[in-house]
Amino acid sequence: MRVLVTAGPTREYLDPVRFLSNGSSGQMGLAVARAAVTAGHEVTLLLGPVTARAPSGCEIIPFVSVDDLREALARGFDACDALIMTAAVGDFRPERVSPTKLPRSGGPVTLRLVPTEDLLAGVCRRKRGGQVVVAFAVQDPPEDRAAELARAELAAKCADYVVVNTPAAMGTADSRACILSPDGETLPWADRPKEDLAEEIVGLLGPPV
Repeated sequence: MRVLVTAGPTREYLDPVRFLSNGSSGQMGLAVARAAVTAGHEVTLLLGPVTARAPSGCEIIPFVSVDDLREALARGFDACDALIMTAAVGDFRPERVSPTKLPRSGGPVTLRLVPTEDLLAGVCRRKRGGQVVVAFAVQDPPEDRAAELARAELAAKCADYVVVNTPAAMGTADSRACILSPDGETLPWADRPKEDLAEEIVGLLGPPV
């Protein structure tokens, strides 16, 4: 199968040197890409700005901003058999970006943030029969409420599965997570190494074709 994996955070710049981002280390997406390569899939990895080394055996396409990732998805989604959307896409961007560095001597700065585009919803509108889409949702506990919110997101975006985890998973080697499908719980809540969770996720795709 041709598997498209997204990993890492996005950055939205305030000025040429400062940006808004999040705590994603990309470890989950890198583990998924590694597991997919090991399973024999043809993998393209859309990789945000991370310090961890990408696995060998896959094509790597870098991105920085939400717009960069949107363009990369637009180019790659139609040709893939499965999309695993682990990237931590920023929900907001500055309404205005300064073309020059904002000086501290200029005093307080007020930022107005506007929502970014829902990338997964956008690509899922083009989803064809047979494509598999695995979404990720970061939800605050308690777990039953987190799962309820993730199920609503799963239905709204027409994904096949959603991996639900909590903010505590960001930047760590382990993740407390579950996997949901429209039919119910595919993998129960548990603390797992991200490498183990990645194998469970790749297993949802079935054997390479």
